Amino acid sequence: MAEVNGARAPTGSRTLRAATTLIVLMFALFVVVLTVSLLREREAAQLSAEARAVAASQVVATNVGWITELSRQALGRIDDALGLDISEGSGSVAERIRGAVDRLPGNVKAYVVAADGSTLFSTDAGVQPIDIRDREYFAAPAAGASFHVSPLLVSRLDGRQIFVFSRRLERGGAFQGVAILSFEVELFRAIWRSLSFDANSTVSVLREDGQLVARYPLADGPLDLSNYELFTQHLVESDEGTYPAISPADGVARVVGYRRIMGTPLVALASVSTETAFAQFRRNTTITLAFAVPTALGLLFATFFILRLLRRDRDRQQRLMETLELNRMLVRDTHHRVKNNLQSIMSLVRLHGLPHQLKADLQGRITAMTAVHEHLYRLDQFAEVNADTLIPAIVTPLSDAFAQPVEIDYDIDPVVLHHDQATPLALVVNEVVTNALKYAFPEGRAGKIRIAFKARGTDQADLTIGDDGVGFDPMLATSGLGGRLVRALLIQLDGSEPVYSFEGGTRFHTVITLTQQDVEHARAAE
Repeated sequence: MAEVNGARAPTGSRTLRAATTLIVLMFALFVVVLTVSLLREREAAQLSAEARAVAASQVVATNVGWITELSRQALGRIDDALGLDISEGSGSVAERIRGAVDRLPGNVKAYVVAADGSTLFSTDAGVQPIDIRDREYFAAPAAGASFHVSPLLVSRLDGRQIFVFSRRLERGGAFQGVAILSFEVELFRAIWRSLSFDANSTVSVLREDGQLVARYPLADGPLDLSNYELFTQHLVESDEGTYPAISPADGVARVVGYRRIMGTPLVALASVSTETAFAQFRRNTTITLAFAVPTALGLLFATFFILRLLRRDRDRQQRLMETLELNRMLVRDTHHRVKNNLQSIMSLVRLHGLPHQLKADLQGRITAMTAVHEHLYRLDQFAEVNADTLIPAIVTPLSDAFAQPVEIDYDIDPVVLHHDQATPLALVVNEVVTNALKYAFPEGRAGKIRIAFKARGTDQADLTIGDDGVGFDPMLATSGLGGRLVRALLIQLDGSEPVYSFEGGTRFHTVITLTQQDVEHARAAE
């Protein structure tokens, strides 16, 4: 029992540590699950933005490729309409030029400019005599380019942002002038709207040399992006793709989808605003955290509350263990004092002038009770006693005291007795064994005494004590002081009337009713 109680001492601490560990793990798991969930949702928002940017860049590339091809064809028809001498214009030539541009999208203006920079034809009613030979869209065809796409321009006539397709005009291999188609950047508004973009998302067209051709919503002006990561890294690696970036045009963070437009010197871009792309993620995160944060705080509060209860329980258990140990010490001391008092009584019995036989009987009975108390305090068993250790502790001193050549055999089940039954049982065994040692083996005769204590059924035990001695008077066994004492003790034990038999010695048998606690141990013994 001491070992059991000793093992219980750190149980509260172990329970507290285990509970603390479990709660910390649960909280960590909650945080991990929440974090993983948010990261996955953010990744989903990122992938959705990238997919949208890729699809939008395809739309932009398709439309710009279509506009470029239509412009190329229209410029070819203008060249054909001019005839051999571009300076000899007529009403029919002007009409054919207008017909060449009628099917182009947006507000398109056509110009035919001679090699000397003079404007020969124009569909622009507000055209003014401006020398454009310094403009790239004139200089490049003059230098030999058959087809040219200008960067973003600001019109000298009305200040609007435009971009220009131009074609070199030759006659007889000599440069004669340039045919020009001018588009307003506002043309991209329709593409931008078709993609359901917000104000911070854009569609753009760049030349392969990094010059901005067109952008909607409108840029502040022309822009050189040749040193931008799109041209230094991404287009080097792939003709299409996506990347996150902060726009050099306005400093807004976006997810950019890009794609080369096959057959042209152009690159199409569709840029989705990061703020817009992650707006739903932020709303979901806000809603999630609105539930998760109070839950986490509640869990932390519950954790501290549970830990406080566990600490309180541990402290209470510790105090109970200390109290229990104190009580055990007090009970042990009580049994020790009772044992000493019984030994003192036995010493007093020896000093009185009583008949020897009576004195021996009293001493034997006191010795039996002393053995019970010694057994209790030495083994720290105050509520229960093991029959297989108690009975030998009673019989051995008796055998030693009589000093006869008698062998003692034991057959005892490990039945655990309640302490209230220990003393009566010890006295019964003492009386029967004492009678056997006194009367069964006269004149130093050798013999054997057999003691059996066996569990019987669920609530009883058989006590049998037999010897192979000479036997004794049956009347003495039941009518003497010892016999009356045995019957009185058996009443305390709720035992049966003792049965004696005298064939081949003497045999004593009784059935003892066990207390409830004894019954449980008896079942375990069976």
